[in-house]
Order: sequence, then structure tokens, then C-alpha cells
Amino acid sequence: MKRAGSASPEAPRPDWTIEQDWDGFTPAEHGLWRRLFSRQARVLARRAVSEFLAGLERLGIAAEGIPDFRRLNDVLDRATGWRVVAVPGLVPDEVFFEHLANRRFPATCFIRRPDQVDYIEEPDIFHDIYGHAPLLVHPVFADYLQTYGQGGLKALRLGSLSNLARLYWYTVEFGLIHTADGLRLYGSGIASSKGESIYCLDDPRPNRLAFDLLRIMRTNYRIDAYQETYFVIDSFDQLFEATRPDFAPYYRMLAGLPDIAPAEVLPTDRAIP
Repeated sequence: MKRAGSASPEAPRPDWTIEQDWDGFTPAEHGLWRRLFSRQARVLARRAVSEFLAGLERLGIAAEGIPDFRRLNDVLDRATGWRVVAVPGLVPDEVFFEHLANRRFPATCFIRRPDQVDYIEEPDIFHDIYGHAPLLVHPVFADYLQTYGQGGLKALRLGSLSNLARLYWYTVEFGLIHTADGLRLYGSGIASSKGESIYCLDDPRPNRLAFDLLRIMRTNYRIDAYQETYFVIDSFDQLFEATRPDFAPYYRMLAGLPDIAPAEVLPTDRAIP
């Protein structure tokens, strides 16, 4: 599993957390956050699921530029008991899952450069906070992410991390959801990207397939291009209920099955128009 960012001169604590040092951000960095925020607000108005937009409003993370994690955590804690913790960069898988399992979301502290507005290879604070934090306000999604962290610790023990990582990729990062108003996006990797926010819903090229847990856990993904396949849930309740059972039998079943290529469509797949 990846977890954000570039190196920091501060030595992390045993749990890999550091201080955010919000006072150290420059006016230019705050200005870049506001630029990114304003652009995504226009793009997502009719593309993001309403729960995401409501979470953005409740968190109030636009006005001051880069959010202060201390204030952000006051809102998150009152809403669902979650909090954001700052990390210096990549953290070990076990650390990442341990944080999620205890309702802590690890977020990087650096923001992309102006020349990286349209694309950045590694997740920055805009991806981690703008993309992820709004749905931490939603009780069902907040419970799903905690359950995922607990499952991640078990997957590590069983040697099945690759299967579980695909679930995170195709839901938390690049998930779509069916609503009464049509398809909407909720994944953070989409929500923090102008180009993919448009592509995932408007472009005819990608596959949009109904959520299927075991199918997802067999499906490879690319990290260097827009997704070739998106999976569509009917609701966050469906997502949570599908992932509540013990995954150990699933891992044993999947061990004997081949992986599926990112663009492949199976006869059993149900396409979502």
C-alpha cells in the first residue's frame, strides 16, 4: 500500500507521525491550495456524490488555504471519531493499516509545485485531504475505512495484501457510485484530479462495471494513466456490507484464480450505462 509524500527533515515518532507545522506553509502554498480547490469545486459540482460535497462543506477546508489538521480534527472527531495524522512520506503497510484500524488517516504535509497542478506522481496534501477527508465525515464510509484497516492487518498475516490493495484502489481511490441523478464519483484519486474527474464519467472509453468484490480483488490496475475500468457501487451501505465478512475464505479461493487485466471485460460482468 502506498501512503503519501516526500521526505521530511523531522524524524517520525514510532508510529511514523510528525507535526504538521501548519505555520510553516508559505502564502504561495496556501494560494496554490486555493487554486486547486476552486478548480475542483467547479468540476465536481455535478460529478461528485452529494455526500462528498456535503463533507467538503462541513469540513470548511477552503477559506484558509491548506487546512490546519488541528482544526480539521475537531470537526472529524465530532462527526465520526476520525482524525488526520501527519506523516513524512511512505510508511510501512502495517503502520498504515494500524492507523486506519484506529480511525486515524495518515496524510502527507507537502503540496505539489505549480508545474504539477495537472499531474503529480505521488499523493500530496491536496489529494490526501481534499480527496479523502470529506467522506470521513460520512458514518458508513468512515466505518468501511476502519474495517478495511482491520482487514489489512489480517491480510498481511495471511500474505494476501495484493488482493486487498485492489479493493482500496477500486473503491477508496477510484470508486464510482450510482445515484438517482446518475453516476457520480467518490474515489479520492478521481476527486483530486481535474482530468480524471471528467474522464471517468464523460469519456466512452473506460469500462464501468457493477461492484463485484471477488472480481475486484482479482483485477490489476495501472498507476501511470487514467483507469481503464471503474467499479460502481449502489450505495455506501452496499460497500460496507460486502466487506464485513471474514476475507480468509476469499483469499483461499482467489489463490487458485488468475489475475484479470485492467481493461478486460468478462462475460459475467454487468456494464453500467
